[in-house]
Amino acid sequence: MLYRDFYTALVRAAAIGLGAFGATGCSVAQQDSFTLITELPPGFSIKGEASYVPRTGESCTVPPRKSRSYPGLKFFEQKLSNDAQTAQFEVPLTSIEGGCPLVLDTFAYEVDAKYGADFRNVGRAHTGVSFEDGSLERPRPPETLIKQKQCQWLFRTAGPDRYIVKILKCKSVTAANEVSDEAENGPIQRAKLAGQTIKVVFSIATEETPYMGDTWVKFPEGWKRCMGKSLEDPYAFCRGNTTDFKPFKMPDGRDCTVYPTCTE
Repeated sequence: MLYRDFYTALVRAAAIGLGAFGATGCSVAQQDSFTLITELPPGFSIKGEASYVPRTGESCTVPPRKSRSYPGLKFFEQKLSNDAQTAQFEVPLTSIEGGCPLVLDTFAYEVDAKYGADFRNVGRAHTGVSFEDGSLERPRPPETLIKQKQCQWLFRTAGPDRYIVKILKCKSVTAANEVSDEAENGPIQRAKLAGQTIKVVFSIATEETPYMGDTWVKFPEGWKRCMGKSLEDPYAFCRGNTTDFKPFKMPDGRDCTVYPTCTE
């Protein structure tokens, strides 16, 4: 769970720490942290949570939360912008908060994207990276490890008025000189990441598709919502009926018959 109440204060603290790191050429940041860079499309925001566990061989436990201090967690955030943006975070690989030597276990992040003016018109996707012990004797990754994430909007209708709601789905894509899905889904050795950079590039697909199959029919002018058993049928599967359709409402309240152009 992401403790949103503490993001702002902790991000400011992280920014101060980043400034300190940048002021010392071969510094602690070079030895004991990695840089996370995220490239976000317009209308996106990102929140991250780094989780720490006791170093292998230690008998201590993660110190409990004390006031606003979370020794086992560190938080990062880049707020939503209507423009494309790049965020940069310095993520420690170890911590000694509370007196227990800790190491980074996972970095989970949550991506939010707006699809309408209402505060509820938000889609959300989750992903992350896990870490494990390792040795520098094995080959190190490239100085900048690039991960590509392509996001797509999946649309559906909801409620008795059949409002369009959208679900955000993000998946890994691979190109030349980039890590594969298998490499991303497996743990990364911490020793290899010291002083390195992970760059996560998010993009948004131009085409939207229905969230569930056999509920919409595609025509040249757009998608039409199947009637199902009746106007009140919340599931409304087509089941071979490609002539009877029902109206729906766009997020801004417009009454429509075809998505996304609204009118035929």
